[in-house]
Amino acid sequence: MALFKDKRTDLEKQEGFKFGLEQGLTLTSVILLAVIVVIPVAMIILNTFWDADGHLDLATFWNVIVRSDNLKAIRNTVFISFSATIGCALIGVFFAWLLGRSDIPAKGLMRTLFSIPFMIPPFLGAMCWDLMFSGRGGYINKLLMSLFSLESPPIEINSIGGIIFVEIIYFFSFVYLQVISSLERMDPTLEESARIAGANQMYVIRKITLPLMIPSISAGVLLVLISTLSHYGVPSILGFSQNIYTLPTKIVERMYAANGSFEGIREATALSILLVVIVAIGLVVQRAVLNVGRYDIIKGKSMRPTLIKLRGARIPLFIISLVFLAFVVIVPLVVLVLVSFLKAYGLPIIRENFSVVNYVKVFSQKSVIQAIKNSLFLSVSAGVICLFLGVMVAYVVYKVKPRGRGLIEMLAVLPYSLPGTVLSIGVILAWSGKIFGIKLYNTIWIILVAYCARYLSYTLKSSASALQQVHYSLEEASRSCGATKMRALLDITLPLIRPAMVSGFFMVFLPAMRELTTSVLLYGPKSRTLGVQIYQLRDNGYMCQASALAAVTIVIIIVSNKIVEFITKDRKGV
Repeated sequence: MALFKDKRTDLEKQEGFKFGLEQGLTLTSVILLAVIVVIPVAMIILNTFWDADGHLDLATFWNVIVRSDNLKAIRNTVFISFSATIGCALIGVFFAWLLGRSDIPAKGLMRTLFSIPFMIPPFLGAMCWDLMFSGRGGYINKLLMSLFSLESPPIEINSIGGIIFVEIIYFFSFVYLQVISSLERMDPTLEESARIAGANQMYVIRKITLPLMIPSISAGVLLVLISTLSHYGVPSILGFSQNIYTLPTKIVERMYAANGSFEGIREATALSILLVVIVAIGLVVQRAVLNVGRYDIIKGKSMRPTLIKLRGARIPLFIISLVFLAFVVIVPLVVLVLVSFLKAYGLPIIRENFSVVNYVKVFSQKSVIQAIKNSLFLSVSAGVICLFLGVMVAYVVYKVKPRGRGLIEMLAVLPYSLPGTVLSIGVILAWSGKIFGIKLYNTIWIILVAYCARYLSYTLKSSASALQQVHYSLEEASRSCGATKMRALLDITLPLIRPAMVSGFFMVFLPAMRELTTSVLLYGPKSRTLGVQIYQLRDNGYMCQASALAAVTIVIIIVSNKIVEFITKDRKGV
């Protein structure tokens, strides 16, 4: 009896510690989410609908929305975003099917090339296309005018059509990556049954394959829609010279024009609320699409869908794919590199005009070195913080399961659904020192807070999927051997999800290294990031130096991505 009593007492102590640990993790998660998510969003709402005296004021919001220039920006935003989304869906699904389900040759090479647009920051891509087709100054335009004796440039990239085109090129990979993954794991039974019943290939694709792909297509389309609605870099680089504004560029313009005035900031927050509403409509539409029918396409059995023989179309489609890749991936990067070696922008691209002076000038500037250090610091710090916070929130939501866990998860995911410019405004309002007395504005810390909020969902989702695969019996077995809840967490649960944690860290590190949309409103004199530094060099007319720094940045991103692939692949094999 005494031995049984002692064991019972030990278990009661462990249960008490469990309660304290889990409650502590839950409380910490809620507090941190309130600090980095709830407060900035609440500040945007308060500044939009309440005046300086604290009175409800809807008139200002309405007057901002119906102003002619803002209405034009709204129309541009919706038209560009939806046009780019449709283009990304068509191109992404086509190439995903071609590489995932057909017998097209050189798939390994093509997969590598198709992953490059995903790695290149869209604003750097816009720079490349601007160098090639910007009116009479674009190098490809000048070549075409010279060859065909044209009086005017044949292609104008600085237009709404140009913005749509460039966004399609650098965002279609979102759809491509989502769809090809599902196509390769699809249960082939339905397609084979249709063929046995006499259906031709086009009928099978149209009636069976594409409908079954709706979840993955809609997931990719939603990513494109949110990204294009909230993107700042491409519209600003290609649109400013022609007075083409979208909501993100108009928000940034109003924030700079406000110069700290309350009414100016209210205009920016009003446009931010409108942008959030448009994004929310996209989320509702996606959910409505997914609620129609069932889409259980991946079965438990190990199987691979049959590859479709292209026969006579095999070589033509292969050539089309290579031409597409060369045109949208290789040519812009080659032009960027060539311009980076020119002694001065506008000189002919010939060997006599080449020099490494731009690289020397760029890396002799303290601001550039500081920007590289800032980006590395922010990327690593945001990756580490998001890693621990994401694992903690995922553990609370999927293991502790407190009341209101759905709300906790929603708060963690919310910043990713918010446009970067909107999140930046919320962070500025919350941490500029006027409300809480904590002044982070014009420091690197305010950018870190914004990055942690924006990329938290990456580590949360990565950790959540891994945690759901760790059966509760493993922790219970350790506790029955005398381990505390904390010991079971450290020795069993966390080691089992370590590969997902490593992957989650790099999922934050890579986009943070190339980020522009969020940091363009938050940087100070000593807190420029790589993206901001490149943008500033270009904006100040140093095109060749901007190209040199952009080329180095792209190399860093591609090399980092390959390191990530190697590490995560190695981890999966352990």
